[in-house]
Amino acid sequence: MTLDQLRVFVAVAERSHVTRAAHALGMTQSATSAAIASLERLSGVKLFNRVGRGIELTEAGRRFLPEAKNVIERAAVARAILEQSAETESGTVSVGASQTIANHWLPRRLAAFREAYPAIRLDITIGNTQTVEDAVVSGSLDIGMVEGPTTNQLLIRTIADSDRPVLVTSPGMSVPLLSTGRTDLASLPWIVREEGSGTRDALRQLCERMSVPFDMLRIILVLPSNEAVREAVEAGAGAAVISEQVVAASVETGRLSVVPVDLPQRDFALLRHSQRVMTPAQRALVSTLGYR
Repeated sequence: MTLDQLRVFVAVAERSHVTRAAHALGMTQSATSAAIASLERLSGVKLFNRVGRGIELTEAGRRFLPEAKNVIERAAVARAILEQSAETESGTVSVGASQTIANHWLPRRLAAFREAYPAIRLDITIGNTQTVEDAVVSGSLDIGMVEGPTTNQLLIRTIADSDRPVLVTSPGMSVPLLSTGRTDLASLPWIVREEGSGTRDALRQLCERMSVPFDMLRIILVLPSNEAVREAVEAGAGAAVISEQVVAASVETGRLSVVPVDLPQRDFALLRHSQRVMTPAQRALVSTLGYR
């Protein structure tokens, strides 16, 4: 039984879904399934029931879950003690970042960090805001970086930067208006990200500000990445609320048009667990990223 197998087991158990767990861990679905199968085979205990297309813990799996979490947390503490004892900026930091941050905000900063701290290894995982929040809470990630809101009281949330979402359409698309002159959100065809993403939450906040129930939106596509959303909008499939950083080049070249609506800025935030002490390597990363 390995720590990696335990991390896979916890991720699948918490999500009741192999594919979502694989995405959170940065693994393929087949590798995730193989890790569970190996754990079950080595232990001789069935941990999950496969019910239709779903998956649920067996009674043995439910009893095993808190113990698996404890082992993972104790291993993290042991690693932290060793790294702190050395008092050098070395070791590994596992970082989870939501897509907007990982693809558009983080790369240049990580290059600077790598130059300053060549002995520190960074393991980067990309997932939506909810996935990253869950992983920091469970201990499978040391640090999270998200643009959406978080709710878990065990997390310390520190603001790093800000981002402005925009409403975009293809240049030839007609934008319906209400008698007040405001954009008629309910009449637009929408392309959105999946549940748990900060980008989807930005659209939800716009609906709240304009007193339009989110459930009234005519959602025609749900896509798993910002790039897929942007390309679908460019193709004329519908409208989207998305980070200004993601669509800047497309707007500049005329492939997308920005619709003027009142969208507030949102924060880019770092998440860390309040009950876990940062290692020197983690402190170095936080310092380099310039969190205030």
